[in-house]
Amino acid sequence: MLEILILILVGILFTTQRGASKRIAKLESDVASLNERLVMVHPATAVTTVASTETAPGAASNDVEGQTPDQMPMVAAPDAGEPDAGMDIAAREQAVDEATASASQPETVAARATSATKTDTLENLLGARWAVWAGGLALALGGLFLVRYSIESGLLGPAVRLTLAALFGLLLIAGGELVRRKALPKMAALHESAMIPGILTAAGALTLFGAIYAAHGVYEFIGATGAFLLLSLVAFAVLGLSMLHGQALAGLGLAGSMITPALVSSTSPSPWTLFGFLTVSLIATAFASRFRGWHIVPSIAHAGLGLWALVYIAFSGPADLTPVTLALIAMVASWLLIWPGTTLSAETENTAVSWDNLGKLAIRAAIGLDITMALAVILPALTLLFVGSVVDLFPLYASAALIASLAAAGAARHGAFWPAVLSAFSAVLVVLTEAALTMDILWMLDSASGGTVPLPSLGGLQIIVSLGLGGIFLLLGIAFIRRRCAADPIFATLWAGIAATVPTVLAAVSFVFYGVYSRDWTHGLYGIAVGLVLIAAAEAIGKIDRQNDLRRARDLLIAGSFAAFAFALHALTDGIVTTVLLSVLGFAFLMATRLRPWSGLPWMMAATSVGVLVRIGWEPTLVGADALGKTPFLNALLPGYGIPALLAAVAAYELRRWPGVRVRNALQAIASLLGLLAVAILIRHAMNGGVLDDSVPTLGEQSIYTLLFIGLSGIMMTLDLKSPSPVFRYGSMAAGVVSMLQVLTAHLGALNPFFTGESTGNWPLINLLFIGYLLPGLAYAGLALYARDKRPLPYVTLLAISAAALGFAWVTLSVRRFWQGEFIAEWKGFLQAETYSYSVAWLMIGVGLLVLGSRLNARSLRIASAVLVMLSVGKAFLIDMSNLEGVLRALSFIGLGVVLIGIGLFYQKILSSRPVRDNEEIASAPVEEVAEKS
Repeated sequence: MLEILILILVGILFTTQRGASKRIAKLESDVASLNERLVMVHPATAVTTVASTETAPGAASNDVEGQTPDQMPMVAAPDAGEPDAGMDIAAREQAVDEATASASQPETVAARATSATKTDTLENLLGARWAVWAGGLALALGGLFLVRYSIESGLLGPAVRLTLAALFGLLLIAGGELVRRKALPKMAALHESAMIPGILTAAGALTLFGAIYAAHGVYEFIGATGAFLLLSLVAFAVLGLSMLHGQALAGLGLAGSMITPALVSSTSPSPWTLFGFLTVSLIATAFASRFRGWHIVPSIAHAGLGLWALVYIAFSGPADLTPVTLALIAMVASWLLIWPGTTLSAETENTAVSWDNLGKLAIRAAIGLDITMALAVILPALTLLFVGSVVDLFPLYASAALIASLAAAGAARHGAFWPAVLSAFSAVLVVLTEAALTMDILWMLDSASGGTVPLPSLGGLQIIVSLGLGGIFLLLGIAFIRRRCAADPIFATLWAGIAATVPTVLAAVSFVFYGVYSRDWTHGLYGIAVGLVLIAAAEAIGKIDRQNDLRRARDLLIAGSFAAFAFALHALTDGIVTTVLLSVLGFAFLMATRLRPWSGLPWMMAATSVGVLVRIGWEPTLVGADALGKTPFLNALLPGYGIPALLAAVAAYELRRWPGVRVRNALQAIASLLGLLAVAILIRHAMNGGVLDDSVPTLGEQSIYTLLFIGLSGIMMTLDLKSPSPVFRYGSMAAGVVSMLQVLTAHLGALNPFFTGESTGNWPLINLLFIGYLLPGLAYAGLALYARDKRPLPYVTLLAISAAALGFAWVTLSVRRFWQGEFIAEWKGFLQAETYSYSVAWLMIGVGLLVLGSRLNARSLRIASAVLVMLSVGKAFLIDMSNLEGVLRALSFIGLGVVLIGIGLFYQKILSSRPVRDNEEIASAPVEEVAEKS
């Protein structure tokens, strides 16, 4: 029985292959003859004839496939002696050229035929297509029902029934081939999606699959080996026939080959046989797909092999990882060399680097093939890490080999966006997953032993794999950039980013989980080596002609080299040394602009400053609270904060003529911030007894911070006048606004001694009130005077108001200190003489501001004077009248009246002392102008 079936199948395959070869040779000859005749005949007539032959369903014509060149319908050429009406010689030549071009492009004819089929009527849809599908299904079900009826009736024995089923399947396959070649060729051409031959062939294949499986699984007529070979033979035969019948039949053959191992049971299954067969099936599918240009079937083949790998890894006992790994690597090689191979690579060459082109690269035509292949490798690679027991291969090695193979394939073929990107992400994911599993193992060992297991002894192998995988990505990226950067700048930029990030990220993960934090020479030297290689690659790019297209790639390599060197610093140093050397490293990159005018070099200084700020935020003392000295200013904070700030300032000065405006402004802002931070931290350390903590600052400390911001605003204003910059211009106003917010929230609010009860000091004038209110008030007044005509008027007015508010607070609190002593808390109440003194002091301030405003012609000072006088008047009528008694009440109102009259006389004197010309202008001016001037 088995031998008969094998002979029958071999005969069918031989006959099919021979017929296909003859038909292909005849078609090639017919096409060549047809092209020659189309050029020779009249162009317009030829085109019309071809179009009518293609699109006229009802026209009676001979089969093109079954005709010889001599039997082709001839088109009568016009008489050579008669001139064609309305067409001159030039027009004829142009028409001949167009006909020649259309004849040399068979895709155009195929496109017209396809467009014609899209306009099928409802009658064609129901009668020609769905009827065929239903008919094929009916044939398959009819065969199954016939077998079932014979079984239930006991008419035939099992062997006879299986033989008849196999013959019925072979008859359907033969019928499909007969229909394809002879019976209905014109109908197949007009209704291509109906696929009558393909439906018959698919029904026959399903019948053969069922018969072979029943012979093995139900009746046990044939063994596992014979069933496996027969099922494989049918699957490959169907795959071969799909070259003639289309992609749907190829999918059926692929599905049959993928489920064949599941249909055949064996007492000792061999993973080598399983994955060898699956690999052969995938390669055969790739060859067929390359010949026909299919995308769906090979994508299904990738998914099927990946699914088999996942099932085997997850559910097998002691897993033999070598055949699984080799099969997946063979799939990657098939994707790289067979299909799609290099057929779609030319789409990405010579493209400019932009986000739009990168998006086009990510969604190109082979996206399904790329993603399915990449996921079919990545998912088993991750699953390998969870394997409990293996036979021959360490799981991490196998996983790293798969990721490296995927990355190599992505680098070998330019345009493979998804394999390159997904391999980079999966490499990091694999290393992180392995590290997490190692931590779990360590925790279990600690719990079991009650001691501590040295981590480096557990992570030595993981370190080798992590650093080795990072080195592979580095070398692949550099190799691609060296070979293809000029021809493919967009993909070279992508690989520059991968080579710049993946090695350092993998090394950082390895260092965090397995490294020695005090000094790790392995990770440190690795970081130095990666940085040097990336610098060399950036130098190599600098010698290529297409500098503009490769600028981003070079900047990515520079950034990657800086990250690698910074990682090496963290691995080899610690504490304040790391902070200082990090700033020196960034400054070295910036000074390299004198040798190479690369746009990415100055940004490394900005990145350095960000890294310094991160380290300061993590540990403000830089050396630890216990190791920090208590000597003011002369301690570890001075170099730890001062050197980065100084280098940032020098870097900003070095870039004063740099063409890049953004990096220049960024460095100016960073230098200002680091300088302010250095001074502020030294002041806080000095005023807190050599201790840095998160305690609330006192009023004296906060006053120094306010003076610091005021000074920073003035310095940035001066720098903006000498070297105009938006950083200096807006930074000076931002510093002023921050300081004014400090005055409002701290000086007048939360840290006010009137509310906190803090001691103001023993000295009458030089005390906390002098530092907290008078000095900042004078500083605001000086800054407002300096900012006149240099900054917007509202900003200058706010500075003047802040100065007046601090001066008013100093006078008021000084009066209270005179009557209450060192402590002026609100709970002590008010004395009558103290209440009267406030009125006198406020009126004196108002008069002083009025005189000063008239001399300086400062309208803001005069307005402040009016506000204080009105405040005094309100206090006199609302507070003094009810709280004061006797002579103090009388003196309060008498003094208020005298001052108000004096102010009125003063204003009259000012108005009368104006020049006569001004008075005449005021008199002759309109009412609106007089009001505005007054």
